Amino acid sequence: MSFKEKIDISKLPEHIAIIMDGNGRWAKQKGKSRIFGHHNAVTAVRETTEAAAELGIKFLTLYAFSTENWDRPKYEVNALMHLLVKTINNETKTLNKNNIRLLAIGDIESLPKDCNKELKNAIKNTSLNSRMSLVLALSYSSKWEIVNAMKRIAEKIKKDEIKINQIDQDLISKYLSTQDIPDPELLIRTSGEYRISNFLLWQIAYSELYFTQKLWPDFRKEDLYEAIVNYQNRERRFGKTSEQLKYKL
Repeated sequence: MSFKEKIDISKLPEHIAIIMDGNGRWAKQKGKSRIFGHHNAVTAVRETTEAAAELGIKFLTLYAFSTENWDRPKYEVNALMHLLVKTINNETKTLNKNNIRLLAIGDIESLPKDCNKELKNAIKNTSLNSRMSLVLALSYSSKWEIVNAMKRIAEKIKKDEIKINQIDQDLISKYLSTQDIPDPELLIRTSGEYRISNFLLWQIAYSELYFTQKLWPDFRKEDLYEAIVNYQNRERRFGKTSEQLKYKL
């Protein structure tokens, strides 16, 4: 029986987030440059997006470029930006065909002008799609996001539009990049690394974490299905005991 056949469609996570890691190591294993790995990662993105939409996942967030990635060699950053523009341009038609909406979180204004333009055009051109939302985390980091949220809240307090005693978890969530996106129930990281890497730190407080040795360019539909089956076999307690959950049922 395949992993897809084991999935309980009635218990799907609404939101899956993925740290796409391992492009450089994948390329190195083949004696190629890191750029070669990034180019071959596009297939993994396409297959994962298709698989998630076919199952009925409502939100898929991909960690595509962190704020720390700007510190990589300039030639690699430039190549990544060029690839981003090319991929968004090539995939917009497919997103519309499959009724998938594109969204982005992060410091989007820090992207090069051509990337920023292509991204915003694609977001606008897919805005009416409703099957699934594909969220790209670009020039994103949780620390940047939380600091930015605190600054915005401080401005509101300064203008007497928010009282300090009004600050709670719900208010802070409204000032994050993901204000209109539910928290992910499942976070996947590829490549065998066991780190969160400054990704959705606030939002994954109670997410289930799944780590796989598979390098991102090799990640395929069946790998996503396996992660979902693993998730569905876990007991999500949210701080409660198993007995409390059973009693509630």
